[in-house]
Amino acid sequence: MIVVSTIGTAWNRAAERNAVVRFVDTNLEGAGQVMLQGNAATGLLFVIGIFWGAIATGSVPVAIGAVVGLIVATVTGMLLNSDDASMRAGLYGYNGILVGAAIPTFLAGGLMLWVYLVVGAAASTVVFMATANVFKTWGVPALTFPFNLVMWFLVLAAFQFLRVRTSPLAAAQFPEPIESSAAHTDITVGFLWNTLFRNVSQIFLINDTVTGIVFVIALLVASRWAALFALIGSAVAMTAVLVLGADTAAIGNGLYGLSAVLTAIALGSVFYEPSWRVLVYTIFGVLVTVVVHAALLSAFAPISLPVGTAAFVFAAWLFLLPKRQFVPVQHATIRGGAAESGRSLPAAERPE
Repeated sequence: MIVVSTIGTAWNRAAERNAVVRFVDTNLEGAGQVMLQGNAATGLLFVIGIFWGAIATGSVPVAIGAVVGLIVATVTGMLLNSDDASMRAGLYGYNGILVGAAIPTFLAGGLMLWVYLVVGAAASTVVFMATANVFKTWGVPALTFPFNLVMWFLVLAAFQFLRVRTSPLAAAQFPEPIESSAAHTDITVGFLWNTLFRNVSQIFLINDTVTGIVFVIALLVASRWAALFALIGSAVAMTAVLVLGADTAAIGNGLYGLSAVLTAIALGSVFYEPSWRVLVYTIFGVLVTVVVHAALLSAFAPISLPVGTAAFVFAAWLFLLPKRQFVPVQHATIRGGAAESGRSLPAAERPE
């Protein structure tokens, strides 16, 4: 850990002195902020995990799109003269990296797809600024709502464009009661292990166990509490949907756990001080997130919309609004992986 700390200190000094290093650092912190960690090393491991998983699953455009979206969103924030504290904390890039991963996942096409992606990533920064400005009135952050909103608009709009096509993943279908056979596949130790980590990897739309493990290690670099609560959220969500009898294939692919992991990280280790009371509150939030996710799946299926991380956003907002009773720790104070650093909240996330 001493070596890691030394490297981190040297990197931070270089970032303050050199504009190129600072730009790379800002983008990496933006990648880390997807899971609420303003830490460049965490962001770098996230990018490595994305590329590993994308290559392993034959979805390299997802990884390329993620990097393009991250850079475009960050540059857009710079061009819009965003406040320096929010920019350096990576708050203008994290929605863009998700948009960049989502567009090649849910849409198809040639050159026009990438133009579409760039426009969407840039738009995510504008939507972030607008959303953060509105929700700071209630003292809650924008989270990944800008990503979801932009993704929904882009996917729905694609049905009207000849040169941007929807993928089979976006096929419309009316919700129907699940068949009993779909919920009673044999549950093995391997299934549980893979699901535990795929719940984490699917946050970046990657269905790969190794990627999920890399992501948990990345969280550990920034905060041991974040890594612990990510695993708690994944395990609780997996248990809940197995007990409720959800589609086992969807469970095994991590589709029921990704928002739950984010909710657990947010409530358990970022916005509230870890404690037994917060642990119980977080588990309750994870269970609610699972139900919200299932409800959104049913609601969005007929109009061909992916749920994304919307369940996390809605559940986290609801569970953060009564935060005065829990002595909150503000999101952006984690920059550099130290929640106790006492950094003030950047303007983009600061309640007035």
